[in-house]
Amino acid sequence: MKTWIKVIGTLVIVGLIALFVVYKFFYNKPHPDFENQKADFSVVASDLFQSYKDDNITAVERFNGKLLEVTGVLTKIDTPDDLTVAVFEFDEGMFGPEGVRITMLPEYAQPLINLGIGKEITIKGFCTGYNETDVILEKGSIVN
Repeated sequence: MKTWIKVIGTLVIVGLIALFVVYKFFYNKPHPDFENQKADFSVVASDLFQSYKDDNITAVERFNGKLLEVTGVLTKIDTPDDLTVAVFEFDEGMFGPEGVRITMLPEYAQPLINLGIGKEITIKGFCTGYNETDVILEKGSIVN
């Protein structure tokens, strides 16, 4: 009987240690600071859109999961819910305008709105891919 108690007690202690390690090093891991990281690529928005449209596989391998600095003339600012999305439109598709969409970090929403559309801007963001209509970037911050 005492052997069972020792085995169960040992398993509980090992399980608690494993939970602590998972929480400390995986679940509670700090988020990357996209705003202050150096961009992996600097691209023109129209070239980025065309890369995904012409050769999606190569563009996915090159840009997905990377931090990009995208330069172009801002054509639209969307504000769905609490988000602010900078839009560079280049084509008219079956479901509407197609291009590059960058969801901005909250602290850059108002500066983007104040800047307005029709001006050249460089925005840094994390590329998550192409959804057959738009190239999607997140965590956007204004570079200049």
